[in-house]
Amino acid sequence: MKPVVNLYREIIAQVKKNHKKQVAWRRHLHQFPELSNQEFKTTAFLKKEINRIGFRVIPIKLKTGVLAELDASGPGPTVALRTDIDALPITEKTGLGYRSKNIGRMHACGHDMHMAVILGAAAILARMKDHFRGRVRLICQPAEEMPPGGAEPMIKYGALEEVDMILGLHVDPDIPTGKITLRDGIAMASVFDFDIIVTGPGGHAARPHLTVDTITTAAEIIEAIQKIVSRETDPIAPVVITFGTIEGGVARNTIAERVKIAGTARTFSSKNFKKIPALIKRTVAGVSRARGARAEVIPLASFPPLKNHTGVNRLLADNFKALFGPGRVSLSELVMGGEDFAFYLQKVPGAMFRLGIRNENIKADRPWHSPEFIADENALVYGTSLLVAATLDYLTRPGR
Repeated sequence: MKPVVNLYREIIAQVKKNHKKQVAWRRHLHQFPELSNQEFKTTAFLKKEINRIGFRVIPIKLKTGVLAELDASGPGPTVALRTDIDALPITEKTGLGYRSKNIGRMHACGHDMHMAVILGAAAILARMKDHFRGRVRLICQPAEEMPPGGAEPMIKYGALEEVDMILGLHVDPDIPTGKITLRDGIAMASVFDFDIIVTGPGGHAARPHLTVDTITTAAEIIEAIQKIVSRETDPIAPVVITFGTIEGGVARNTIAERVKIAGTARTFSSKNFKKIPALIKRTVAGVSRARGARAEVIPLASFPPLKNHTGVNRLLADNFKALFGPGRVSLSELVMGGEDFAFYLQKVPGAMFRLGIRNENIKADRPWHSPEFIADENALVYGTSLLVAATLDYLTRPGR
């Protein structure tokens, strides 16, 4: 294992040298976004680039997603770097020259940035493999955006075998470029995604007494479930239940036979995480029975809270400070957003940091999932340098 003189300066120099290539990767991925579990061209692109970089692609029994590995100069621990790869069903309105060419599909949550950071870190680590021992594994995970998520299938097919530490990132448009945030312990909420299907005999709008009105029943269910938050959970343990879509009916003068409601419940409390699904099912059963309807709650996904490891956060903070100086690391806000990266953190020590991409000068200040979402590509330097430095630090000083 060869020592590196002025390691941090060397990392930044290598990353900056590779920045133009990273931007090209990111813009290609941004132009060809694919939805969850449909990331076929994205997977092929990642495999090609990962092979070219010098990592070995590991076959997995999934249609999309990539596992790959780099063996360094000798035996040692294994560090995993994870990126999500899917996009959202959003029509882009940024006006960028490299905007999405797949109409109705957009990387509006920054997964294209995540992939570019991981590819960039992999390229630098491959060049520096004589300077550390152990292995680096890349986890390019499909279906983060849609239930039931892609983390559990990746784990099932070996993503975490012999992994000692895992690192992930999420870009954040509320944080200025050049800064990151971290939070020990719970940083993101648990998630329970579910559908409710309400059915009953339909009929003519003028003769409601001969039908069961599934739309008004669905409305009652939505209102009643909100009372779970206000009246059946501890007010100092936050819970939010949101319904994003409601679908039903064929005409204004026809009472619908079927209504589908799509909902999500979020909480930081492990007690509420276990309690909420049962309360939703009880409420749906009670309201539908009172109205003579049939109703079913269909669970789609259940993610635990994302819980960062304190020691891994310290590793990230120390290395970011060594790379870029003090005053650039702050505390992440608690958010009710969910992330299936939480499943990896249940298995091995790790952390997800938030990477600043905010730059008002280029309108990189729109929220996640906005059709006008823009990321400052200068942030690639900061995220990539941190992943390289933290990985090298851990592999040269395991258990630090």
